[in-house]
Amino acid sequence: MADIVASLKQVLGAGAVLDREAVAERVTSYWDQSPSRAKALVRPANTQEVSVVLALCHAHGQSVVTQGGKTTCVQGTQSCADDIILSTERMNAIEEIDPIAGTAIIQAGAILETVQQAVQDKGLFLPLDLGARGSCTLGGNLATNAGGVNVLRYGMARSMVLGLEAVLADGTIISSMNTMLKNNAGYDLKQLFIGTEGTLGVITRMVVRLMPLSTTKNTALVALANFTAVPRLLNHFRSQTGTTLSAFEVMWGDYVRAVTVPGAHRAPMDTGHEFYVLLECHGNDARRDSERFLEVIETAFENGLIVDAVLPKSESEHQALWAIRDDFDVILRPKPVYLYDISLPITKMQTYVAQVQEHLKANLPNAVLHVLGHIGDGNLHFFVQAHAQDENARALADRAIYEPLRMVGGSISAEHGIGFEKKAWLDQSRSAAEIALMKTLKKTLDPHNILNPGLVFDLGG
Repeated sequence: MADIVASLKQVLGAGAVLDREAVAERVTSYWDQSPSRAKALVRPANTQEVSVVLALCHAHGQSVVTQGGKTTCVQGTQSCADDIILSTERMNAIEEIDPIAGTAIIQAGAILETVQQAVQDKGLFLPLDLGARGSCTLGGNLATNAGGVNVLRYGMARSMVLGLEAVLADGTIISSMNTMLKNNAGYDLKQLFIGTEGTLGVITRMVVRLMPLSTTKNTALVALANFTAVPRLLNHFRSQTGTTLSAFEVMWGDYVRAVTVPGAHRAPMDTGHEFYVLLECHGNDARRDSERFLEVIETAFENGLIVDAVLPKSESEHQALWAIRDDFDVILRPKPVYLYDISLPITKMQTYVAQVQEHLKANLPNAVLHVLGHIGDGNLHFFVQAHAQDENARALADRAIYEPLRMVGGSISAEHGIGFEKKAWLDQSRSAAEIALMKTLKKTLDPHNILNPGLVFDLGG
């Protein structure tokens, strides 16, 4: 049997295949700066080349790890020395933007921020938005069913996908590039690939649904005295602003204080409050939207829901407010720092966070916890600064986050997926029957288990 790397060079050209040494010059991911490991890294230019790569790897029984922007938070792009890495970096074209239909055809390796800007130039809006926008790819966003800051209004990534093209493990191309909003003809096969983390097929192209570009953007950072006011404020804005409410980002006081230390972000208001909410409304009537937004803020003051507020007066001030939410590099040091994303009912959040803090205090007494989240859709993010070199620190932190979550019926993953990092806890959020069906799908579509093997779950016998 011919050497797999030599075969790949023969069909793709040597320039599209990086040897082991060149692979090691790349980092594993944004969160793991150690050198990547693999037999080789292949960079196909289109769906047909992906098909050729997977057909060869299928015939050789060769494992393949798919990589996009490598911003995964759950070790989803981790590879070993015996793997072939399939990078979508050359498949980055925006093939078409159709302003009439409100759709775009995009290749999987396109960077989210690049797509956002391209559709904006056409007077359109791609609702998907998250902090890693400058690095993450659309293919990775769909593979993990990414969420982000606009889920409250527009839903998860899958709600924006009309059609999709993917390649199965044996090289079969499944092209379901539907451009219509309604198509109820048989199974919706694109759902096999959205949110399944590249374990059932490699996404190569997609048709995404676009929205008209809003002409108004009203933003405020508000301070709240206690958590009870958080859901009340959310309901207040929902009832008073309707569908214009696009973002409702909650930050615990300790998080805001941590990211506004000297040398980090400038604090726009007093940092002694218990909770902060960054909220934003998008609309299309400049005068009415601005007046209404101010009225809702004023009413929130009168009703005792908020105790302070800052409204940006310029785009730079607007970006500075969002940087407090999005740019948290200051709390990623010193390592180790563990990141979690979970979801649960809003009514259970205050009690749950208190239980997490108690577990950490009992088992990792030096740990520091920072909490924020897209709270309107029940999603919280935790940063646990362990301040410990104990080899059991990660396991102890996991227990502190996940065990109390079981009691409230929450999910171990709100938007980042499972990867390698969370698969030991999968049965907490999925039943035995659900996991069995997942494995049946995997064995059917990838009988040799070559696509991201070991991701999400272990197949076993």
